[in-house]
Amino acid sequence: MTDVGERPASRRREQTRARLLDAAHDVFAEVGMDAASVEMICERAGFTRGAFYSNFESKDELFLALITQLAEAKLEEVAARVRELESGSVTDPSSLVRQIVGVSLGERMEPQLISEIRTQALRDRRLASAYLDWQNVMRRRVEDIIEHVVGQFGLRLRLPVPEVAQLLLDVSDDTCTRATLEGHVQGEINELLNSRLERLVGALVEVP
Repeated sequence: MTDVGERPASRRREQTRARLLDAAHDVFAEVGMDAASVEMICERAGFTRGAFYSNFESKDELFLALITQLAEAKLEEVAARVRELESGSVTDPSSLVRQIVGVSLGERMEPQLISEIRTQALRDRRLASAYLDWQNVMRRRVEDIIEHVVGQFGLRLRLPVPEVAQLLLDVSDDTCTRATLEGHVQGEINELLNSRLERLVGALVEVP
């Protein structure tokens, strides 16, 4: 039987992790990943270094946990939209994209953060392995969403589901990164992303 005292301790640990992740996001937004030190993150969260290292082995692990949290939140939003869709035939795949994807990257999902972690991963083999594991998890989540939609609407794809999922992720990443480099604001990036995804899905779905 689980000790009742373990549950408050577990909740405290979750709250500590959440505050550290929020602090890391805020510090990153201000100074970037390289300049964001463990001390800065701890000070912003109101914790000691001991609290940090009892939850994360390194700053890289913290930022990888942060992008995992942000990406999971976005994918869960998409999955929720999928669960709300009614079954039926689809004559315009683009309209399905608009219903499922809807809008957003989310206000907190910055391409800069993912790009910085990817740059660090290119220099650090251990982080590279963790980053690739994260990408694989995200791709499998997208595969699950695609398979649900394909089954619910009786769609036929021109490529296997894993390839479609990877294409959607690659196009999303490239679109957001390039649009950010070009100086577009969040709303414009969302519009560009949705537009490209609509065209891509239109090319990948076979319409009877």
